[in-house]
Amino acid sequence: MTRTVDVLVVGAGPAGLAAAAGLAAAGAGRVEVLERETDAGGVPRHCVRPGFGSDALGRPLDGPAYARRAVRAAARAGATVRTGVSATGWAAPLTLDVTAPTGLERIRARAVVLATGARERPRSARLVPGSRPAGVLTTGELQRTVARFGARAGLAGRRAVVVGGDPVARHAVRTLREAGAVVAAVVCERPGTATALGVGGAFATPVPVLSGTVVTELTGRGRLTGVAVRAGDGRTAVLRCDTVVFTGDWIPDHELVRLLGVPLAPGTRGPVTDGGFRTAEPGVFAVGNLLHGGEPARRAAAEGRAVVGAVLARLAGRPWPAGGVPVATEGPLRWVTPGLLGPAPVPGGSEAVSLPLPVPAPPVPLLVRPERRLVRPVLTVRQGDVLLGRERLTATLVPWRSVRLGPWWTDGVDGAGGPVVVAAEE
Repeated sequence: MTRTVDVLVVGAGPAGLAAAAGLAAAGAGRVEVLERETDAGGVPRHCVRPGFGSDALGRPLDGPAYARRAVRAAARAGATVRTGVSATGWAAPLTLDVTAPTGLERIRARAVVLATGARERPRSARLVPGSRPAGVLTTGELQRTVARFGARAGLAGRRAVVVGGDPVARHAVRTLREAGAVVAAVVCERPGTATALGVGGAFATPVPVLSGTVVTELTGRGRLTGVAVRAGDGRTAVLRCDTVVFTGDWIPDHELVRLLGVPLAPGTRGPVTDGGFRTAEPGVFAVGNLLHGGEPARRAAAEGRAVVGAVLARLAGRPWPAGGVPVATEGPLRWVTPGLLGPAPVPGGSEAVSLPLPVPAPPVPLLVRPERRLVRPVLTVRQGDVLLGRERLTATLVPWRSVRLGPWWTDGVDGAGGPVVVAAEE
């Protein structure tokens, strides 16, 4: 049996809940949110620390409080939030097969918003050789384990090594210490990364930091006993530990996107979208960390709110546009999103409508992330020989944080012209 809703949102993290709240409040009809976890709220549920804004009285919010507020906002707006429900595949472009506690279901929607978020690459995806002992975690697994079973009982380790240089490494160190573990070292491949993040000295007892160092092997049978590392000068060592936490190195949770055959951006590995968060499949949108991974909750929620207008246009019967100007990066920049300016490309099909692109194409903001640390770089945006924007930034760009370029950077893009290229010069 197939049920029908107006908008189906897959993922109840900051982006999905913000989209659902905005759409339900705007009168989008029946808005349903699917979340595979037993509780809605996404990653912030496990981040028991401040930094998630403040409540109506100005009191700081931690992650769980932020998540609860987002869930309440979606429910008050009229959206239905279902937990323990997994979308397993597509029966048709706008029809999803799902597995719920009550059994198998099929849900058809007039519009689908994918907000499945991102995950840290586990040890297997990082191709770290060695045995397969217990005690090998990602930050998310560590936080979920401690939150579910309690600090000491959940961790079951006493000496840990943290791998990675993203800000989440600092949170992993804090969680480990609160769980009663000694953090033997933080190992990060990029020289100077952990020091720049304050990982080593941000605590009462400093944490040893091994910058420019890679993990080459895990050792142990049954339980982890050590981590073999190699420094940039070739020196090797084995760090004794019973727990290792791999942090950062985010990858979008894009299984549903790949099953649908939607193109992925080479830099982010998330779906290619235009400024309205439209994918190449008519009626399917993508928002939040599914697009890029590793962005804070407030930015993911902002994208969830920003998709509302485009979804309402879809529900109103406006044709799904075809065409678009590709956006790419050059030099020491890892990725840029959105990957298209102007209408999104639709590869054929009855709903693909070729609309004449306006000249210039509608300006939209760009989100850019560097490959490495860039001190006061000059950013440029070009289309062919036309310089659209150039500015020397006063800040230092770092590979764990994106920079937002306002819509004026893409003002004047020729909708009938060639690719737009964002570049950085030191």
